[in-house]
Formats: sequence, C-alpha cells, structure tokens
Amino acid sequence: MCKKFFKLITAAILSAGLLSACSAGGPAPAEAPSQTESAAEKDASGFVSLAEAVPDVILEIRYYSEYNFVGDRIDGYEEPCALISKEAAAALGEAAKDAEEQGYMLKIYDAYRPQTAVNDFIEWAEDTSDTRMKDYFYPELDKSVLFDQGYIAEKSGHSRGSTVDLTIFDMRTGKDVDMGGTFDYFGERSHPDYVGDLTEEQINNRNILRNIMVENGFKPLDTEWWHFTLENEPYPDTYFDFPVSEDSVPAV
Repeated sequence: MCKKFFKLITAAILSAGLLSACSAGGPAPAEAPSQTESAAEKDASGFVSLAEAVPDVILEIRYYSEYNFVGDRIDGYEEPCALISKEAAAALGEAAKDAEEQGYMLKIYDAYRPQTAVNDFIEWAEDTSDTRMKDYFYPELDKSVLFDQGYIAEKSGHSRGSTVDLTIFDMRTGKDVDMGGTFDYFGERSHPDYVGDLTEEQINNRNILRNIMVENGFKPLDTEWWHFTLENEPYPDTYFDFPVSEDSVPAV
C-alpha cells in the first residue's frame, strides 16, 4: 500500500495489431507485439510516487474506489497511489508550495493512468445498459454519445504520465473549495470557462486552481476544469501501461 496512505482521506468512499493474412500454404505469421507490450511502455523508470515526491498533497484516487463514472474500481489501479513523471512531479511540487501560500492544499484525483484502465473505460462505454452512475456523472447525456462527444477515447493524455486531475482543499475551512461542479462530470458545466449559473465564488475558485497550475508550467484542458498537463511533457508520444502501484516505480 502507499506509504502516504494516511493522506488518502476519502478514497475508500468512494491495437493489438495482427500481421496480414499469411500466404496460401505458408506458415501462420507470428502476432505482432501490441503497443502495450513494448518495453518502452512498461518502463516506469522515469516515474515517481507522487506521495513520496510531493508529500504535501492529498490523495483521493477515484479510480481505485467505486466512486467514479463506471461504478467499479478501474483495471490497472492496484493501489490508491498517484504516479507521475519526475518532471511533472517537480513542477507539481512548486504548484503545491504556491497553493499552501494561499491557504490551500492540492487534492489529487488522478495522475498517470495505464492504458489498461483506458481499455476498461472503453469496454464500459460500449455496454450502454450499464448506467449505474448516470445520475452522478452524466445526467444530461445518453451514454451512447460519450464516444462521439469525446468523453471516452481510445487514448488518454494521462497515459503519457504528465497529466494530473486535481482540485484545491481549503485549509481554513477543512473542505474542498466549491468549483460549481464535480470531478469527472460529463457536460458543459465542467468547461473551465463555463459561467452559466455559477456564483462569483465558484468562478473565482476555478481561476485560483488554474492560475496556480499555469504559473507552474501546466496547460489546462478546455473541457475539464480539473485537468492539467505539463507543458514540456517528457513522453509526448508514449502511452504507458504499467500498473498504478508503488512497486511499479523506483524507490525514492
């Protein structure tokens, strides 16, 4: 289990490609290595445990719990840990310092996400009969449109290792700040520039998080207020697939 498990305050609540057909009478071709089977995509040497590298954060790893849009623990999440590239961890450490100076702590929902987990999302999305979590995460949408509208995809930037989903925790109130919408809500309300029926406080809270992250080298996503990717991510073309477990990464 994670060495910093005591900071996980609410986690408990919650292509393979084949060679072309063989010629008549010839031997069957060997199966080509899938993307997730390559050595590079199993190599976690450039990653660290976020709780070890940046101890002053709160972990609430939603995909280790059942409180997520699927409703089950997601494949590939073997421990309630957050793994991330060394470069993103360094930048996030600076962001955590900035947050602390303003009276906040960073709360992490997800960081590195293995391709195995993405495949689990795809399988879930294809089963349109499973709508257990619809009321919580996509009440305005029919599950059948999640692919077409980009909420579920075959690849995720998280799998490249330098993306993080997070919010801010107010140390004065002992609560998460009010962002006017929950993490992983599928809808326009999640867009960072959404105004709609948000209060001035909620809009300001979103801007506080955005400013902290952008000023420390992360770029936002225009559809999710919680999602940020390191500007100069070290593995822009690699989608990793090792499990989310402290055993996956080198000891600090």
